[in-house]
Amino acid sequence: MNRPIEPLPTPPTAADLADLSALLRDAVEGGASIGFMLPLADAEVAAFWADVLAEVAANQRVLLVARAAGRLVGSVQLELAQRPNSRHRAELQKLLVLRAHRSRGLGAALLAAAEDHARRHQRSLVVLDTSASGNALGLYARGGYTRVGVIPRYATDPDGPLIDTVIYYKELSAA
Repeated sequence: MNRPIEPLPTPPTAADLADLSALLRDAVEGGASIGFMLPLADAEVAAFWADVLAEVAANQRVLLVARAAGRLVGSVQLELAQRPNSRHRAELQKLLVLRAHRSRGLGAALLAAAEDHARRHQRSLVVLDTSASGNALGLYARGGYTRVGVIPRYATDPDGPLIDTVIYYKELSAA
């Protein structure tokens, strides 16, 4: 699989914003525990992406996207730690791939691109958390992430039940 992964152009186009909203909605409606509950209001989605874009503009976050036929079909974020004692790390967040584009290597490509961008920002450690029942566990294991442990009942699934969360990390070698 050889799809280009790139930072979202700023300012994003109206089409890109619509695609980002559709991507988030697809993930939540597909059961992803990424901080939202069903039903998902349009205003909540718009506010989320506005906050993300503000953090990107402030160089506190990286937002990478993948396209197919000109449309956004995947994204991943890196929150760049800002405190003086933590500027060596980044948190991988919200790796999203449209359900119709899964199982094609796009998740792995987004993960690799996020790691490359972490290195560009002089980050040597990437941490993440994910649902213990989610479909990303294999992706992180194949990507070389070390499983730290499980926190029981850490988050709520979009449809209500409490779920366990798995914590991972990966130390990055120099580019």
